[in-house]
Amino acid sequence: MKRLLFILFFLGAFAKYSHAQGHIEVHVNPLIEQMLQRYVSMHKEKATISGWRIQILATTDRQKMERQLQRFRSLYPSLSANWLHNQPYYKIRVGAFETKLDALRILHLIKQDYPGAYVTMDPSINPQELIY
Repeated sequence: MKRLLFILFFLGAFAKYSHAQGHIEVHVNPLIEQMLQRYVSMHKEKATISGWRIQILATTDRQKMERQLQRFRSLYPSLSANWLHNQPYYKIRVGAFETKLDALRILHLIKQDYPGAYVTMDPSINPQELIY
C-alpha cells in the first residue's frame, strides 16, 4: 500500500513541471494531495503497531501466574514482561518484536527455562517497546 501511494505521488507530482533557468516548479494534482493528506492523518492517529511477543505461560491460577512473572523478571531483567487476562486464562507475554525472526532468536534462549514458550502475534504493540 505504501509503495502504491509513493508511486502515485511521484507520478502526479512530476506529471507537470516547468524548468526555467535552474528553477523547477511542481504542479501537484489536488486529488493526489488530498489522498496523501488522508493517508498521513490516518497513520498519525495509530499509536500501536502489529508485532510479535513470546508467551511463556497460560494458566487459570492467578497466584501461579504472579510467581512465574516474578521468576521471569528475575531471570531476564532486560526483557519486558506483562500479563493479560482473557477469561479464564492469565497469560504472560514477554518482549516486543517487529519481526517474527527477532522473536524466534530470543525464544531460543527463553526455551531453556520455559520449554512451553512460543511466539504469538500482538496487534497492539507500542513502538517504544520494540526490541531490535
